[in-house]
Amino acid sequence: MRVISAAISAFLLLIASLGTVFAAERWEILPPTPPPVAGEKSGFAEVNGIKLYYATVGKGPPVVMLHGGLGNSDYWGLQVKALAPHHQVILVDSRGHGRSTRDTRPYGYDLMADDVVALLDHLKIQRADIVGWSDGGILGLDIAIRHPDRINKIFAFAANTVTSGVKDGVEKNPTFAAYIERAGKEYGKLSATPKEYDAFVDQISHMWATQPNWSDADLKSIKAPVLVVDGDHDEAIKREHTEYIAATVPGAGLLILPNASHFAFLQDPEFFNAAVLHFLDEK
Repeated sequence: MRVISAAISAFLLLIASLGTVFAAERWEILPPTPPPVAGEKSGFAEVNGIKLYYATVGKGPPVVMLHGGLGNSDYWGLQVKALAPHHQVILVDSRGHGRSTRDTRPYGYDLMADDVVALLDHLKIQRADIVGWSDGGILGLDIAIRHPDRINKIFAFAANTVTSGVKDGVEKNPTFAAYIERAGKEYGKLSATPKEYDAFVDQISHMWATQPNWSDADLKSIKAPVLVVDGDHDEAIKREHTEYIAATVPGAGLLILPNASHFAFLQDPEFFNAAVLHFLDEK
């Protein structure tokens, strides 16, 4: 019996160790949010009835970094270090996110895109590149459609252009659920209204339920160079939708990052950064 018990114990240990291995796939892990980058010059721009937080670092052609929904600009820390030696990096906390305030108007991508354009006006920048993640990628495309004279290139990571491009039940995915929980804690530390996270999520969820809702004609109107990017294990965006965007935007490229998810910029920053730099600096 002892021999059998020992064999069973060894087998259970093997199964447990294999479970640990399988649970440790890179695309299933949500790495820590990077700390703010040293040397950033930060401030608030009073635009469209709110105080929009921004920070700048580096010199060169300007590139605006737009984060995903519920997040904040700190998430780009690993990208800033790679981009700042070659570009003026402009970080933004979208309206109501991070350190930025919001007003009583409903959330909408057009409104949030107009905030970015107003920030460019505030900084006296006529045109800039956009690197956007999720909602940030949507905002980049929105600016390309509605303000084509203000944009150069768009690196659109994990974006959708219609609501059906999002997978059902994404909020139940363990990695994405961990992000939502973390974002709530970060909101409590950064926001001017730290106790209103639930109301904030409710308000922005109304936007997600109906926006974006662009037609093929809208996407075909984009003249700026676009690279459509996603991880091969994105928890939120359907692969066929990512491929559709790349096929519909004129001249757009498509890049699928291996063994990565909606958070590829944290999971594989070296590959992600190399892709960004190659796209932005390619003549």
